[in-house]
Amino acid sequence: FYTAVSEPSPGLPQFVAVGSVDGEVFVYYDSETRRKEPRVDWIVANTDQKYWDRETETSKSNEKFFRVNLDTLRERYNQSRGSHTVQHMFGCDLLEDGSIRGFDQYGYEGRDFIALDKDALTFTAADAAAQITKRKWEEDETLAERRKFYLENTCIEWLRKYISYGKDVLERRERPEVRVSGMEANKILTLSCRAHGFYPRPISISWLKDGVVQEQETQRGSTVPNSDGTYHAWATIDVLPGDRDKYQCRVEHASLPQPGLFSWEPQSNLIPIVAGVAVAVVAVIAALAGFAVWKSKQGKKGKGYNVAPGSYGGSNISNTGSNPSV
Repeated sequence: FYTAVSEPSPGLPQFVAVGSVDGEVFVYYDSETRRKEPRVDWIVANTDQKYWDRETETSKSNEKFFRVNLDTLRERYNQSRGSHTVQHMFGCDLLEDGSIRGFDQYGYEGRDFIALDKDALTFTAADAAAQITKRKWEEDETLAERRKFYLENTCIEWLRKYISYGKDVLERRERPEVRVSGMEANKILTLSCRAHGFYPRPISISWLKDGVVQEQETQRGSTVPNSDGTYHAWATIDVLPGDRDKYQCRVEHASLPQPGLFSWEPQSNLIPIVAGVAVAVVAVIAALAGFAVWKSKQGKKGKGYNVAPGSYGGSNISNTGSNPSV
């Protein structure tokens, strides 16, 4: 995942490249350190210095490339100098049934710009400015095909390597702890269900009334990483105080054999999910690290592995035609 900004600020370098597997960042580069660096032990144990030197040079080239793209898009949108952002996200999924998926898309100013339709071998433009890029890219009749080949072959090949490198970490299962709480104000009771300390990232938290999922009424927060590599997430719902006993929180996670159901007990504290409770899995594409202003709209995916590549075979894609200028 690449992010380039025209005006860097403290904590936000001018260019950032991040690679992740199943939502876990394993490589990182920015325009301040100017070095591709590991973020997990398993990538260090399976690579040598030549790998990191090669990756660093590739990232430096991408940094220059994205600066040019920023200038091009600013002029195309007739914008003055100021703070502007361009992003590129691409990666592949290897699902449990052996099928594969891939995605490749750009964003500008936090909005969709252009994306590869790898089945139709065309590009989907979000607006008139992106149409210029679409026409330019489609003049090269092999560009979409090369990018599709990268996503379905090179990316998958490296994903399999990363899975083998980090198997002990990526395949671990840590059960969530669940806390259900309530707060009443203005004759409305807000019930909150929080899951903490789980791995892997995909989780489903739902509120049920008399056993029926209340999808429209439920508000959910993002699934956020903890400092120890696990995740936490939450979901709330507003109810009438007198209906409190009709509501339960359902938690589904890969670490659990069937869904767990939890009710609010005003005096309860942390409720660890015990053996025998919880899940069928709903996997959501991972994605992005802390610099994401614009997010992929890939939606829910099947159970398996996914990668947003940022290392060799991932960021080094110039020879696939995956980084043409806009």
